Amino acid sequence: MWAFLGSDVLFFGTLIATHLVYRGQSVSGPTENILDIPITSISTFVLLMSSLAMVLALSGLQRGKMGEARFWLAATALLGSVFIGFQMYEFAEFANEGLTPRTNLFGSTFLIMTGFHGTHVAIGILWLWSLFFATFNGKIHQGNSLEVEIAGLYWHFVDIVWIVIFGVVYLVGAYGAEEHVEEAGHAAAAIFGIG
Repeated sequence: MWAFLGSDVLFFGTLIATHLVYRGQSVSGPTENILDIPITSISTFVLLMSSLAMVLALSGLQRGKMGEARFWLAATALLGSVFIGFQMYEFAEFANEGLTPRTNLFGSTFLIMTGFHGTHVAIGILWLWSLFFATFNGKIHQGNSLEVEIAGLYWHFVDIVWIVIFGVVYLVGAYGAEEHVEEAGHAAAAIFGIG
């Protein structure tokens, strides 16, 4: 799992870097100005709460409390499904605004990057439901909690990737935070007589 996650870091790193490199180029059509930060903030919170639910599922299983483990596995999967619902809503809104992978470089890089992330979340949801149902036939129990722990590693990784995407693409991209940081840096340099 660690080797897979390491390769996935490179994969998502490449997607994010490509998006950043091409940011501001080929600006015909919708770009960052259509990003809905309030909606995405809610979906980000939902995904972060799913990580908490994953931790509680593993904790319940390790303590031999199968009902608790089942509840939190299901909660994690449901919260992940809510996140996917938000993403589908967002993609539909983008399509209504005219943003598709063919519209411009922003559409290509943004939708491919977030689409691959959504695919990772969907795979995680299926994995979580398979673990949930495996608790009923004895395949998942306190003695083999490593199965759930490995799924948890994957789930937390998917959440961390989203935090990076949300921070770098949504917040920095939509608000132009790098310009404000640069302005603050110039102001600080002027105050201290540097540069």
